[in-house]
Amino acid sequence: MTAVDTRVNPAVSTGAPARFGIGELSARTGVSARSLRYYEEQDLLTPARTAAGHRRFDAEAVDRVLLVRRLFAAGLTSTEIAPLPPPLGRSDGAADGINSLRVHRRELEGRIARLRDTAEILDEVLEEFLGAR
Repeated sequence: MTAVDTRVNPAVSTGAPARFGIGELSARTGVSARSLRYYEEQDLLTPARTAAGHRRFDAEAVDRVLLVRRLFAAGLTSTEIAPLPPPLGRSDGAADGINSLRVHRRELEGRIARLRDTAEILDEVLEEFLGAR
């Protein structure tokens, strides 16, 4: 189970139109409209526009937003997320985006190993301290 709930709200997602506005996308994903506009500014989300300039999203936008949210929760930045292959980001630089995920994963593994070493050292010190009493 992940720390971020990325399930679509079923109460809002049934019988919906093929294209919907930012408020509906916000309701479906639990991501604020302000954050969705930020995602658009960072090239993480590309809505269609009406003649009046209003954002219109399709059902695939829900999946994109939920994945972006998960990647943010994993510690990635918008710069690292943007080059990922569609439907996430731009199609150019897809290999760089995938490589970025791999690098991030390796860095996490290194930090985890260092934290485990630290915990072992603390366990040893505690054992010595408690044994000396």
